[in-house]
Amino acid sequence: MLRLQTPLAERYTAASADQLNERIGAAKAALGDDLFILGHHYQRDEIMRWADERGDSYRLSVLAQQRPQARSIVFCGVHFMAESADILTSDEQRVILPDLNAGCSMADMADIDEVEEAWEALADVTDIERIVPITYMNSSAALKAFVGRNGGAVCTSTNARAVLEWALGLGERAGRESVGAAGSGDKVLFFPDQHLGRNTGVALGYALADMRVWDPRHERGGLTEADCKDATFLLWRGHCSIHQRFLPAQIDAFRAEHPDGIVVVHPECPHETVLLADQVGSTDYIIKAVAQAPAGSTIAVGTEVHLVSRLAQDHPDKTVVSLDPLICPCSTMNRIDLPHLAWVLDELVEGRLVNQITVDPDTAEWARVALRRMLEIV
Repeated sequence: MLRLQTPLAERYTAASADQLNERIGAAKAALGDDLFILGHHYQRDEIMRWADERGDSYRLSVLAQQRPQARSIVFCGVHFMAESADILTSDEQRVILPDLNAGCSMADMADIDEVEEAWEALADVTDIERIVPITYMNSSAALKAFVGRNGGAVCTSTNARAVLEWALGLGERAGRESVGAAGSGDKVLFFPDQHLGRNTGVALGYALADMRVWDPRHERGGLTEADCKDATFLLWRGHCSIHQRFLPAQIDAFRAEHPDGIVVVHPECPHETVLLADQVGSTDYIIKAVAQAPAGSTIAVGTEVHLVSRLAQDHPDKTVVSLDPLICPCSTMNRIDLPHLAWVLDELVEGRLVNQITVDPDTAEWARVALRRMLEIV
């Protein structure tokens, strides 16, 4: 998705870190309770220093909603996160993204036109009423609204299992009609991350044979009519560019050097990697897993390197390393830097609103439907 960020003036691009921090501190003091800065776990340390709260995308959006006195929400994350915050906050609050080019490659792998085309193609060969669309939180507001309109729900990496149990009417969630399609579906269209869908489906007891990958670049997703009818999980061909990098060979190399080491990875990692890991879970799960590991442990973590480095700093009694020896950061998240943060705050002090992220009312309402379903499910 093309987004155009206004070039910054030289007083920001040529400023030293100390000068920028002085600007940010002064602006923060001037704005007081009217300002609320949110920092995603994957942000660099110099940004997290200024965050009033830190967390994953959904938790931060909820925290913004719970701070009604803050009129200006500066979201140090990526575009879909700022959209979610705008959906959940009041009309009196404004959500600001310091750099409009801070997108998410995974979220951009599924757009509303492609998903609507997939839905129509599936309707031609299956009973569309039996398909429940599920979108990962890492998706645009338009996709959240799509699943809201079509009886589906949003999920996070923490609650993906519960949401899929609801969609397929499994266990204690069977028949929970109060939240929509529970028990009425026998297959799901899961987007945009195939790995989270696959790993969660396997954890529920399904086989890889129950799954097909939908490739939007090909007619009918590159699948036969029989594939569309037989599969329980139709997984969108999308992935996280960071978590895709964590591979079985890296686990083998780590264990060869640290036989008693612990491997903890995110469920966005490839299935073969997840199978070999000691623990698998969301960002919050990873943070808790490292905290709960015994002192003296050596832990390889399969997630974004800024979080891994912060965990290493926070737990000096343990050795915490990245599972990927090349240590690649999230390049789009990394666009949020001190110059852009200083710029948006200076503009707010001067009474000018820049880089506001807004979601149109109809899209926001249907996206809230999908988010409310998720909350009722879990």
